Amino acid sequence: MFDKLPISSKTEQILTKSLDEQISVEEAKYLMNLKGSDVYPLLATADYLRQDIVGDNITFINNCNINFTNICTVRCGFCAFGKDEDDHDAYILDDEAILEKAHGAVEKGAREFCVMGGVLPDADISYYEHLLTLLKDEYPDVMIHGFSPTMIKDACEVSKMDIAEGFEILKDAGLDTLPGTAAEILTDRSREIICPEKVSVSEWIDIVKTAHEVGIKGSSTIMYGHVETLEERVQHIDIIRKLQEETHGFTEFIPMTFMHEYSPIFLEGQSNLGATGMQDLKLYAVSRLMLRDLIPNIQVSWVKMGFRFAQVSLMAGANDLGGTLGGDELSAASGAPDGVEASIASLSKIIKDLGRNPLERNSEYSEFYPVD
Repeated sequence: MFDKLPISSKTEQILTKSLDEQISVEEAKYLMNLKGSDVYPLLATADYLRQDIVGDNITFINNCNINFTNICTVRCGFCAFGKDEDDHDAYILDDEAILEKAHGAVEKGAREFCVMGGVLPDADISYYEHLLTLLKDEYPDVMIHGFSPTMIKDACEVSKMDIAEGFEILKDAGLDTLPGTAAEILTDRSREIICPEKVSVSEWIDIVKTAHEVGIKGSSTIMYGHVETLEERVQHIDIIRKLQEETHGFTEFIPMTFMHEYSPIFLEGQSNLGATGMQDLKLYAVSRLMLRDLIPNIQVSWVKMGFRFAQVSLMAGANDLGGTLGGDELSAASGAPDGVEASIASLSKIIKDLGRNPLERNSEYSEFYPVD
């Protein structure tokens, strides 16, 4: 495969191995540090594996973000969305406003509500249960992808119940899948800088594992390009890999590049300017080589990267474009380059221009729908 490419012997050895099996943590670290002409064979290998594992379909979901509050007791250094209760622009959506958002999304064919918000000081499990039943009673066929491990942990503490009991209640109320949020970067060193008030690495693992054991699958993410090292990026993916080997509960892996412009840690001079385009591509490719078909779906976040670079990233091992994302105030607050809502036509154009096939999907990647 590499006969006519300018490539070092060590890179060729690792990439040849990756065609048949997962690469090790040390091999992944080496690939993350590639420069020059060795990068292209890495991207080509990842794209080859993508085609071999999932074929030429590029999937996405027609969905809507319902951010029911921007009030948050947790202050993360990367977040420009959260507010204090007494801020003039703080809000909590009432039932009528939530249903209005949901109705507008369903009118556009939404198959998923992504229900998220800040960590409210007194929110308990019954509050989140209410939000779920509110939406499911009106729209029983729309899947709900909702809440974060941090929100679940705090709500269970307020309700004085264990995590498993909380998840059981939410599952019965209609929670279909759990977002991979609150993972950020799964190393204690970096978390102490960017999100010291959030769940720890071990807590995040325990909460997500419990969700999977209860029967709630969900996405996995990494947020990179802030204070972490290349080695910590690999450590994070390895944690995801090991957890998936145990539970098989992750539906996809979503690398999310850090949008620095309005983040508190950047404004305070504590972070860098985000990842470079080459680092983005290497992360997608190395993720594919580490995860292979263990997590077959690797998602490109067009809202973080913009449409053009998202399209390029689909040639580095990724096979999913996320969602249409109506109402993503969190990314809007961080300065999303191409806005925070896409049409099915615009996503399909990106996909068809690559010579691949657009398919709508549901939250669990268990049902797929043709796109005109």
